[in-house]
Amino acid sequence: MLVPLTREAFEKIIPPIATGAQYSFYWGKLSDLLRRLFISLIVLVVTWLLGTLAGAGAEAIKLIFDIIAGLYWLWSPVLWASVRNGKYRRYPYCGFWRGEVLDVFITEELISEEQTVNKWGELVVIENRERRINVEVGDQKGFSATVQAPIRRLYRVIKPGQIAEMLILSKQPDLSRIDKVTDVYLPQHNLWVGDYPYLRRDVFLQVSEELGGNVRDGQTRGVKTREIRRRRR
Repeated sequence: MLVPLTREAFEKIIPPIATGAQYSFYWGKLSDLLRRLFISLIVLVVTWLLGTLAGAGAEAIKLIFDIIAGLYWLWSPVLWASVRNGKYRRYPYCGFWRGEVLDVFITEELISEEQTVNKWGELVVIENRERRINVEVGDQKGFSATVQAPIRRLYRVIKPGQIAEMLILSKQPDLSRIDKVTDVYLPQHNLWVGDYPYLRRDVFLQVSEELGGNVRDGQTRGVKTREIRRRRR
């Protein structure tokens, strides 16, 4: 099932300002907080030096920049989440999609690379990899998409054939070409799967209910799960 949504509904589901879940995502771990604190400290030092050079006439401006820089560690998650939301909000059309889980598998993804020098003076590249769950969803019309997320124990309950819901984004008014998809909602387990929580979940669930949601048996009627054969690493 694919139902086009109005622009008004779209902008409510993916808001311009970060939701609580999105803020938590960008808040990150202790290392992320320490990095933001370090950036705040560096910017405070820079504004202090510039204020010293500017003299007493720039005290008011310096105070404003000091407050902004000093609280960077607190407000930056809102900024980066809002920027990420904005990239999705640029798409002019969206639709509510309901299908099923086709396949669930685990892959090992490259997260980042670090360069260092060993004791012999040789350059060594260290790859940071993370095991991630891949949930492939699709429908009887042949559409399919794969959503990745870090592995969590809650995801063990995901099985092929369970109902899946999400938003699809497109540049075409008839949604004939899908450009982006959001995180996936599995109503049977009240479970969200995705790398980033794009959706304002309370509004999305309201739309789901209005379109005949609240399906808890986990099976889609009239849709046959395809057999997926792949090599797994």
